[in-house]
Amino acid sequence: MNKIFALVFVFVSVSTLAAERPFGLVLHGGAGVIERTSLTPAREAEYRAKLTEAREGGYAVLERGGSALDAVVAGIVILEDSPLFNAGKGAVFTADGTCELDASIMDGRTQAAGAIAGVRHIKNPITLARAVMEKSEHVMLSGDGAEKFAKQQGFELVPNEYFQTEFRRKQLEQAKQREAAKKTSSLLPADHFERVARYGTVGCVALDRSGNLAAGTSTGGMTNKKFGRVGDAPIIGAGTYAHNATCAVSATGWGEYFIRVGVARDIAAQLEYRGTPLKEAAAATIRKVGQLGGDGGVVAIDKAGNIALPFNSAGMYRGWRLSSGSAGVAIFSGE
Repeated sequence: MNKIFALVFVFVSVSTLAAERPFGLVLHGGAGVIERTSLTPAREAEYRAKLTEAREGGYAVLERGGSALDAVVAGIVILEDSPLFNAGKGAVFTADGTCELDASIMDGRTQAAGAIAGVRHIKNPITLARAVMEKSEHVMLSGDGAEKFAKQQGFELVPNEYFQTEFRRKQLEQAKQREAAKKTSSLLPADHFERVARYGTVGCVALDRSGNLAAGTSTGGMTNKKFGRVGDAPIIGAGTYAHNATCAVSATGWGEYFIRVGVARDIAAQLEYRGTPLKEAAAATIRKVGQLGGDGGVVAIDKAGNIALPFNSAGMYRGWRLSSGSAGVAIFSGE
């Protein structure tokens, strides 16, 4: 009888522990020159509403026992479908007047990863990145090859015009004008035009009820980009990283600097090798980016459910919700 009681007690204890295991997610919609004076109250409300929708969409997956991977994809797809953000519909234009999309995803349980770069006809790039991870022997596919793989997997391709908006077209025109002016003006800082011409990325990190972590990132890149430029978003270890033993990270900002620092992996490495707390590690890595001259931010969550959202730019679209009850959305510095 005592043995039966002991077994029941152990079963109940394990079940209770599993039920109390923390879970949650953090997401971003890009970092950069985002100041209160640059957003009307109506547009600010639109951003906050869409961030909330994406947050709730991803959290609902976790709440019903779904995987961190599914939650990450659910949150990012909502942001990709919104013309407010530079990913999917509403992506920025290249110098050639087209939209080129990049994305990546990583499973913290297995450390499997998938990424795509320079695609032009994939409605939700994060879903193709996941297909690369789960249905190919590769980590990254690019351009026409990535789209050929997509066709083989049954993806419906959309015309490039689907992604294009008048707002982004005007940004391209302005970027080209600034580029021309740069050649004749020496009154502004050397990197002024590059900073103004960059627009953000979307991403999400999640911890599920089983203790699994995942991270994903999706972007349209840089306005007026040339020569097949690829930033950090599709690069595992730079824009995206997840490992159950440490944390999950998604980055947004000036990709060239995030690649050089290896931002996402750098944060996880501090947890792995030094036991550095997540917030401290993330802040230290963003300082490294700033010291090189870059700006941007990250969202991160560790295996215990702690989160970090540091950035060194004027603002970062961000949202979070945790099983502890903490939840919010924010845009500007100081919120």
